[in-house]
Amino acid sequence: MSNPTEFSETRQDRVLSDDDWKKKWETRNIGFHENDIHPLLAEFLKEMQDGRTKLNIFFPLCGKAVDMKWLADMGHNVVGVDVCEMALKEFFVEHNIPYTEAAVAGIPGAKVFKSGSGNIALYWCSIYDISHSVIGRFDGMWDRGAFVAVNPKDRERYANVVLSLMAKDCRYLLVTVEYDPKLHKGPPFYVSESHIENFLGPSCTFKLLKKIDALTDKQKQWGLDLFFENLYLVTPKLES
Repeated sequence: MSNPTEFSETRQDRVLSDDDWKKKWETRNIGFHENDIHPLLAEFLKEMQDGRTKLNIFFPLCGKAVDMKWLADMGHNVVGVDVCEMALKEFFVEHNIPYTEAAVAGIPGAKVFKSGSGNIALYWCSIYDISHSVIGRFDGMWDRGAFVAVNPKDRERYANVVLSLMAKDCRYLLVTVEYDPKLHKGPPFYVSESHIENFLGPSCTFKLLKKIDALTDKQKQWGLDLFFENLYLVTPKLES
C-alpha cells in the first residue's frame, strides 16, 4: 500500500447537512461518540494546561463528550457547540447535572444550556454562527472529532472560526485521522498534514505529539486495513 500521506484527495466532495447529523443522533447512529475519556486527551492534557489552572476550554461539535465533565470537574470552564439539541441535553441528564436553558443574544433560534455550577455551557447552534463576541476566547481547545467531521469544502470556514476563538496563549489539541480516502468516503474525513498547514499554518505553529494505530473492527467494516489517529498541538504564532 502507498504511504498514507500520499493518498489522493478522492471522495473529498462529500457533504453532510446539519439534518444528517441530527438524524444520526435520533437513530443512535453515533459510533463517533466515545463512552470513556479519550486516551490521547488523558495522556497529553498537560500539554494543553502548560502549568495553568482554571482554563477556558472549547469543544467544537461537542456532542455529549464525557471529556467535558472530566475537565469541568478539574475546575476548568468548558464551552461546547453542537447542532444537535438531543446530544447536549443527554450530556446533562446522563451525568445528573442540573442545567438551565436560555436564548442566545445575537443568534436567532440558538439556545445555551448551562450547568448549575456555571462552568459548563453548551450552545445549540451552528459552529459557523459562533463568534468570540458570544462565547469569548479560549486558553485551550480539544478537537477530537470536529475537524474530521466538517465537510471538506467547509474546512477553511471552520478553521477561521477556530482561529478567531483562540486566545494569544491558546493550546489547541487537534486529533486527525489518516487512512486511504479511496476506500472510505467519510466521515470521519481523511485530514493530511498539508491540510493543517493550509488552514492553520499561516497563523499557527503545529507539531505532531503522537500517532496511534486506531484500526478496529469498525474501520475494517468500512473496507480499511489502515487507520491512524494523529494528535497535534497547535499554538498561535508569536507576534513580532
